[in-house]
Amino acid sequence: MFQVTVLTTLLLAVNSLANPQLLEQLQQLGLANLLELSLHPNVPQNQASYDFIIVGAGAAGCTLAARLSENPQWRVALVEAGGVENLAHLIPVLAGHLQLTASNWNYKSVPQRFACRGMYNKECALPRGKVLGGTSSINYMIYNRGNRRDFDAWAERGNHGWSYAEVLPYFLRSESAQLQGLEQSPYHNHSGPLSVEDVRQRSQMVNAFVAASVQAGHPRTDYNGESQMGVSYVQATTRNGRRHSAFSAYIRPIRSQRSNLHIFAFSRVYRLLIEDATKSAYGIEFAYKKKKYVFRARREVILSAGAFNSPQLLMLSGIGPEDNLKAIGIPLVQALPVGKRLYDHMSHFGPTFVVNTTGQTLFPTRFGIADSLSFLLANNPSTRLSSIGGVEALAFIKSPRSKLPKDWPDLELILVAGSLASDEGTALKQGANFKNEIYDNVFRQLQISQQDHFTLLVMQFHPKSVGRLWLRDANPLSWPKIDPKYFIDPDDVEQLLEGIKESIRISKMPALQAIGTRLLDIPVPGCEHHRFGSDDYWRCSIRTLSYTLHHQVATCRMGPASDATAVVSAQLKVHGVRRLRVVDTSVIPFPPTAHTNAAAFMIGEKAADLIKGEWA
Repeated sequence: MFQVTVLTTLLLAVNSLANPQLLEQLQQLGLANLLELSLHPNVPQNQASYDFIIVGAGAAGCTLAARLSENPQWRVALVEAGGVENLAHLIPVLAGHLQLTASNWNYKSVPQRFACRGMYNKECALPRGKVLGGTSSINYMIYNRGNRRDFDAWAERGNHGWSYAEVLPYFLRSESAQLQGLEQSPYHNHSGPLSVEDVRQRSQMVNAFVAASVQAGHPRTDYNGESQMGVSYVQATTRNGRRHSAFSAYIRPIRSQRSNLHIFAFSRVYRLLIEDATKSAYGIEFAYKKKKYVFRARREVILSAGAFNSPQLLMLSGIGPEDNLKAIGIPLVQALPVGKRLYDHMSHFGPTFVVNTTGQTLFPTRFGIADSLSFLLANNPSTRLSSIGGVEALAFIKSPRSKLPKDWPDLELILVAGSLASDEGTALKQGANFKNEIYDNVFRQLQISQQDHFTLLVMQFHPKSVGRLWLRDANPLSWPKIDPKYFIDPDDVEQLLEGIKESIRISKMPALQAIGTRLLDIPVPGCEHHRFGSDDYWRCSIRTLSYTLHHQVATCRMGPASDATAVVSAQLKVHGVRRLRVVDTSVIPFPPTAHTNAAAFMIGEKAADLIKGEWA
């Protein structure tokens, strides 16, 4: 009976690809959350004491909770604002739809002056996970650690212990790799909690793209290995074709065995409790079912709430820029540049190419009962359902403008087996806040014709534009104000322009020409006054089809006390405050040559050792 119920739910989920209302109803069923409350009725006890309180159950938070609770003498509380994953979270192809659910905080930027012109009110969507598993439960599952030079630069700026040689063991500790041809690679481990594997569902388009990239001079590479430069099929945080989130990897396997690990879902933290005289963190105040509670920490409070929520909670607790806190009436505990820096990877959604293949692009009408039965009952990891939102390959390249060393890429090309038309103008368009006119003018005809096509997202790794985050008021339920200031430095646009040109050059290679690849030449609304394909046209398109892959960093920047931009030390301790650390991607000091999910796991692993070394 249980399998029948699960199968029915799965079929509903897959069919809902073409019916967004049905997907919304499926999400609202809340069956997984009801089961969570039934099996794990963790009702908080006011004034309860724990050795460690971890706020946020994302990649770093789950990793840290699992590692610290290995010591049976330590009581660990993991506090999360969201609920638990359900079946839809496990199906990789539904990644885009998850950004329309309660599992996403649904943040948006302030209106942008130089970007996001194709979005309503020029507001960029900024997805962040609000669920046990955090953003690892709603992202596109791309596993990309970064370049060795990223981490060496951290160490050179005074963050001792964070060089590539020193962090690689923590990447390896977390990983359980099942990657064809890399079984003996010293850059991969096969016994960690987090599954990393090839995406076995591959289209003819990706095979042609990989071959064409090689023909264009980009060698095949393991981008998590010796060198990033080149092209590779994507490596994904999936297990047997299903999403493998931080909660699935680190918490679910050990939860029933650790009576000292207490997990509190649906618990919204309002502020940290800090002693004025000693500037020592001693607990948290939070709400559960509209009732306030206090937890006390005997050893440390640890913020793992992510690049937006960790700085927000610091500022709500009196730790941050004096001018902002004074203006909204929050008493100052410690003046620090919290939220003063915000880096993000901005990309251009395109170019899109049409091809002569048949049945290769991910359209909802191409999903059937056979896919569902094979995925669920046969545990087949090779169905369309295991596609990670259509992402199939990555190419790491250097633009002619790059001043970085030759082994340090500045651009990434992300091949997606589709476009905004892939889900018929539902999740991708709505999740990114694109205007209807963008979809109707550029992509709707692809939906109607069902013509095979693919898109190359062009992403810049090292933007010069720097944004910031601050509080609008002292209400802990208010969103922070987020201004990434995308493209405020015009050089970022020029870098992406070079990536578009390289994408088009690759499309002209024999392997892609063999499947009839040609550029979709429909002008983007707002850019019609430029000649299509000219540099000025693409500059306009870049500022219109601006698309973030939610890799925000540096809002709680790591650096020595002598660094006026730093919030935490190399031990991840908040400067000037005792017994308080930040352990998540907000501490990353510079925009990495990576997608940030892998780094979040590494930060959690390393922080666990730092904490154990101090308290064991």
